[in-house]
Parts: sequence; structure tokens; C-alpha cells
Amino acid sequence: MPNELGRSTSPYLRQHADNPVAWREWSEGAFAEARERDVPVFLSVGYSACHWCHVMAHESFEDAATAEYLNANFVCVKVDREERPDVDAIYMAATVAMTGQGGWPMSVFLTPEAEPFFCGTYFPKEPRGGMASFRQVLGSLVDAWQTKREQIDGIGRRVVEQLGAQQRAASGTFELDKAARLLKVDFDPVDAGFGKAPKFPPSMALDFLLRHHRRTGAEDALAMVAHTCHRMARGGMYDQLAGGFARYSVDGQWVVPHFEKMLYDNALLLDLYAHWWTVSREPLARRVAEETAEFLLTELRTPEGGFASALDADTEGEEGKYYVWTPAELYAALPSEDASWVIDLCDVSGTFEHGASVLQLRKDPDDPARWQRIRAQLKEARSARTYPGRDDKVVAAWNGLAITALTRAGVVLEHPEYVEAAQQAAELVRGVHLDAAGRLHRTSRDGVVGSAHGVLEDYAAFAQACLTLFGVNGNLSWFETAKALLDRTIEQFVADGSYFDTAADAEELVWRPQDPTDNATPSGVSLAAEAFTTLAGLTGSVHYESAAEQALSASVAIANRAPRFAGRALAVAEAEAAGPLEIAIAGRSPELLRVAFTDAPWGTAIVQGEPGLDVPLMAGRSLVDDQPVAYVCQKFTCRLPVPEPEALREQLR
Repeated sequence: MPNELGRSTSPYLRQHADNPVAWREWSEGAFAEARERDVPVFLSVGYSACHWCHVMAHESFEDAATAEYLNANFVCVKVDREERPDVDAIYMAATVAMTGQGGWPMSVFLTPEAEPFFCGTYFPKEPRGGMASFRQVLGSLVDAWQTKREQIDGIGRRVVEQLGAQQRAASGTFELDKAARLLKVDFDPVDAGFGKAPKFPPSMALDFLLRHHRRTGAEDALAMVAHTCHRMARGGMYDQLAGGFARYSVDGQWVVPHFEKMLYDNALLLDLYAHWWTVSREPLARRVAEETAEFLLTELRTPEGGFASALDADTEGEEGKYYVWTPAELYAALPSEDASWVIDLCDVSGTFEHGASVLQLRKDPDDPARWQRIRAQLKEARSARTYPGRDDKVVAAWNGLAITALTRAGVVLEHPEYVEAAQQAAELVRGVHLDAAGRLHRTSRDGVVGSAHGVLEDYAAFAQACLTLFGVNGNLSWFETAKALLDRTIEQFVADGSYFDTAADAEELVWRPQDPTDNATPSGVSLAAEAFTTLAGLTGSVHYESAAEQALSASVAIANRAPRFAGRALAVAEAEAAGPLEIAIAGRSPELLRVAFTDAPWGTAIVQGEPGLDVPLMAGRSLVDDQPVAYVCQKFTCRLPVPEPEALREQLR
């Protein structure tokens, strides 16, 4: 059978359409072929911005002899982990269970019943560093398939049974003070962040610490946020010329990045820096939030108004080539005096390969105008380089994160264009991803919806985005969309008292994933807790309040044991501990709205609209002396309405 990936809507799969490997998309047909031929399935999972995915593709999947061997002995299935997070979650759990570690590219070998019997990640073309070559691995597995079939079948069944047994209902109470203390124990007091290299941006844990500081006044919580936000933004992981963060820092000092830029990271970091600004009024917080928002609008926005998933790490076969500079390149791009000044300011001392450096900004320049002029010149010079590949697919969940972040940042930083961009993205997701039956689809590309059904994170993140937009513009349709999505969430994703990551009517896999861990992105169940908390605040519904509590309960155990991996759940729990509050603004007042978003604890349910807006929180909320007023409420019991921003600020204190 020929390679069938050319028909895919996934840019990652299309990158492999010219491979001599007879790739198939994940489908029942692929497994039916494996049963008919009585051969195993080789499942390769990756994503478009993944450096080592490109390396393995070049070394092995573009090699004619390797492809011939694969095609003769396996059914080869290629999966975009961003398009099918359900498939990725199942087999990543198996890979970690069988090998002790995971990563991408993920290479898993399955029985025709989709049960994993051998797992790994990247395999080199030739043996090196104690690693067998990919061809050696393939040969050993083909031999085992032919001579030890009963053992292989038994391994696959046991792995599936053990993974299913890991899923247990959780209970208990969040220990928020303890979580903050555990984060402090894990904090790097010198270089900031948590743990050792590699360091990922801990957006959700820092957001929790900001909320914890707001509620308790804990200065050490705020200090951890400030130190980490400074180090991330001043190091090499942040693009000092165009804004936006790389995926993580290879080292522990935030200097050498893994260069791909992901939508989800930048959405979460935009939200974090905007939140930090509301607490601290730190100029760096505002600058980085604005530059990150501009990066989203300039470099990730699609013609249809959504946000693309990622920019590649590699250009011209080299990781980071688009972003790094040698001294010679700087002297070629700038007058000699300016080049020398930038080399000193940005620590161009050979931090990367071939004597090149990422640009860092460890301190504010003594001449800000000069830096802005040079920055523009370097951006112009860099534009002549080969631009990184862009994964143009629109993912519902990640667009939801971006919509929420842009809406909040647009209000608190007074950039209405951010809110307008957020609304356009929301209109795309609602118009393209949401079908007539109320089912949300995960991806689209070029305005064409993909085949993958939405998972829990898609429903919850986009519902929260709609509720955030509704809070700003009072357009009832966003409230209605969110409510319908969350009603469907209860119907499709909750069973036996637990939330699952896939819908009841989705494709049946070998087990139904259920992961409460907040990792690179918030877990679906944490996002559901957030969205249901907001909806409960707007409606006063015990039904939605119970749904939020049920969702939060899934994260209690991990939050109390390893809070780094439950940051979003802890943030929602902090919002609950701080109130929760509701703010209704009768009439339209940009000033009152800005104070509501800036001075209220993040996680507060906020709505601005004309009196009579058909939402319970707005019931009976009228103008006073024909002037807009704000009502600060708790469980729908409200204080006296106030027309002045300063009076609202004082109530929120």
C-alpha cells in the first residue's frame, strides 16, 4: 500500500508524505491490515516542531532500505500527537511504564489488537552511545514476533491491564500552604525555576503562587514568581527581537533554548506575565506580556483568524539557526559601534554551536532608545534568513488558552486589539470546529475541520475562553456556547464519578485515558474545574459547582505531593479559597472592567453588560443615576454598587 499521508490535514503527517515508508494514519483499517497480514504495527508519534522527530525521519524514514524492511514486516502508522492526544497519552503512558522515560519521537510496537509490547523513543541509524540502531531493533522484533509470539501477546495484554488499573478515583482536601512550601523546597534560589536542567517554563505553578500571594500576602511566593519571570525573560529562551518563548531551556540557567515556539507555552506565559503585572506593576512584566501578545498576533495568527500551533526549531537542517548570532554576523548587520555595544549587552560569547549565541538581555539597556533602534535593525536583518516552518493547524484547546490570555491582557493592559483578535479566533473555533450536533472537533487547517474529535481539554479550554470573552463584551451567545459545551462535558466525559479525557461517543481505544497531571499544558480535568467554577459563579448553579468540585478532586493527591504538576488545579483551588467572588458591571465602563480584571483575584467570575442581560449574576443589577456601576458579590450576595473605579478597587482590597 502506498504512503497515504498526503491526504492528511496535519502538517506533521504531510511532512512524511514523501517517505518511502508506506505510512498509514491511525485507523481501524490499519489494524485490520495487520490482522490480515499477521504482522505487528509500528506506531510512530511526533509533532511538527520536534527536532529529533526530524532527525529520525531523515536518518531512517527517508532511507529506502529501512523503509523496505518496515513495509515488508510491519504496518506503519504515523500519528500527530497534537491532533490525537488520546492516542499519544495511552502509548506515552506505556512507554514510561516500560522504559522509565518518554519523549518524542515515540516509537511503539503493537499487536494487531493495538496492545503495546515494545516501546522506545528515538533510535539512531547506526549504533552509538550504548543504543542499538533502529535496524537492529526492527530485526530483533521481527525475530521475536516469529519465534516468541505467545510471550509478545502476553506482554501486550499485561501492559494494557496495568495501565487500566492505575486509574482510581481521588479524594481529599487541597493543602495550599503546604503546596507553596513544597514549591519553595524545589525552587532554585540562584537561577530560578524548579528542579534542575532541562527547565520548562512553570507557568501554572507561578500563577498559583501569584494567587496564593494575593490571598495570604506570602512574600516568598511573590519572590519566586519575580525571580523566575525575570530569568526566563532575560535569558536565551525568550526571543529578544520578536518576543515569544521557546519551549524550554536545555541548561539550568535559561540560556540555551530548545528552539521550537509553541502556541500553548506562549498563551500560558502571556497570561502569567499579565497577571504578574497586575500584582507587581513591574515594567518587565508589562513589556514581556505586550511583546508576547504581539508575537501571537504577528507570527502565529492564521488567515482565518485562529492561532497556529507552533514554529519549528530547525531551519536549513540546523536547530536554532534562525535565532542565533555570531559576532561577525552582528558586525555585518550593524555599524561597528552598535555591534560592539550589542555584543556586550546581549552576552554574545559563543553560548551555542559554531561560536554563535542566543541574544540575552540580562539587564535593562542604559540607552533604551538605542536598543529599540538596534532591535528593529536586527529583526530586519534576521528576516532575510530562512523562516522556521509553521504548523498551521488550529487546535481548539490551545486557541482557547490564547483567547483567554489575550482577552485578559487586552483589558488589563488597555489593548483592545488583543480582545478583538481573541474574538476572531473564538469565532473561527465556534464556526468551524463546533458541528451541528454540538460536538467540538479538535483541529482545523485552512478553515477545514479535521476528523479528530475534541478531548476534555478542548471542551474546557474553549468554554473558559467563551466565558472570558462574555465577561468583557456581554454578548450572550458566548455564554450560551460555553454552557452548551460544559453541559456536553458532563454528559460525555464523566462516568462513575470520574472525568475522562475522551468522550463516551469517541473512538474506543485499548483503555480510556484519564490524566490529572498539569504538565506542559493544563490537564483537561483542571481546565474543566476552572470552566465549571466560572460558570457556577455566573449562574449560581449548585449543579455546576458540584461539577467543578468533582473535577478538582482528581488533582488533590498530586497537588499535595508534587505541586509542580498540579499548578492549574492549585490555581483554581486558590480562587475557591479566596472567595470565590463574582463581579457584575451593569452598563459599560472600561474603567470598572479594567479594575475588576486587575484587582480581583484571578479566577473571579466577571460579567459586564446592559441591565436585563439574561444571566443570573446580572439579575436585578441596574444602573445607578443612569451611571454604570459594579456589584461585588459572593455566592450572589452583593455589596452596595459602586460607580467609581477607586471605590471598586477599595472593595476588592
